[in-house]
Amino acid sequence: MDEITAQELKDRLSRSNNIQLVDVREPSEFEICNLGGDLIPMEELQKQAGRIRRDVPVVMVCHHGFRSAQAINYLTQRLGYENLLNLKGGIHAWATQIDPSMAKY
Repeated sequence: MDEITAQELKDRLSRSNNIQLVDVREPSEFEICNLGGDLIPMEELQKQAGRIRRDVPVVMVCHHGFRSAQAINYLTQRLGYENLLNLKGGIHAWATQIDPSMAKY
């Protein structure tokens, strides 16, 4: 599975917006802190997979990177996605390394 660090994501976002962020956390977690993008909770992934693009890099986000890794495994093995990146360390890594003012939980 391909991963992207918080710093690499920050650099990539500063150069281009041709990337999709998909957050697989629960809505209550997304309300605490988020990077924007599309909220598709894990339990909705199968039903809403059509919202995940295949034509641009897609960064999957969760709290620490475990649920997003599970989502990537499902999407690649079951649905043939080949353009997915896991945010290493999740939103927690972003909050500690990139934006210390972001709420942590």
